[in-house]
Amino acid sequence: MTSFPLAPRLLKGGLVLIDPGTAAVLRVIALQYNPDTLTRSFQIQAVGEARDRSEALRLKGPPVETLKIDAEIDATDQLEQPDQNQKTVEMGIQPQLAALEMIVYPTTGQLQANNSLAQQGTLEIAPMESPLTLFVWSRFRIVPVRVTELSITEEAFDPRLNPIRAKVSIGMRVLSVDDLGFNHKGGSLYLMYQQQKERFAAAAASALTSTLGIGGIP
Repeated sequence: MTSFPLAPRLLKGGLVLIDPGTAAVLRVIALQYNPDTLTRSFQIQAVGEARDRSEALRLKGPPVETLKIDAEIDATDQLEQPDQNQKTVEMGIQPQLAALEMIVYPTTGQLQANNSLAQQGTLEIAPMESPLTLFVWSRFRIVPVRVTELSITEEAFDPRLNPIRAKVSIGMRVLSVDDLGFNHKGGSLYLMYQQQKERFAAAAASALTSTLGIGGIP
């Protein structure tokens, strides 16, 4: 029994890999510890420095949103109970690190298939398609992303040189309907993500112009 039975259950952030065609869930990667910060940046998709003044307020589409998180993976607690964590004793945190790394790798099966096509003289070989990656940060933020940066710093090792503590930095680019289209599963998830932003924005009260020290717009 816990000391605080009414304490809220801590939800984990993480990544979900789904089949882009069937939307079947292929893998769920939950972060061991939620990062303290989530950095988001937006590149506005304005029409640009057009000479036509009627274009000054127009947007070409949603902004290009990028996300950045820094997470930690630590096997210290598991190693204190080796009988219950045999895999951790044998491999450290290499399975958790490999699961993240494989997001940015094509499979060996795909590589071998493309090599076979090349040896058969195929003139045009389509780039290999990866699963659709979703960044999940609560039920309000389920957004399709492309992992653009993955950095791993292994900080501690067991006697077998298995990593047992590491810091992971993940950079992601949000995939919008401009990237995926409206009929793609990722496109529909993006629209739900933007619609949730619109609901949040509608819930924020508008300030009075007097708050800004003006009686109104001249």
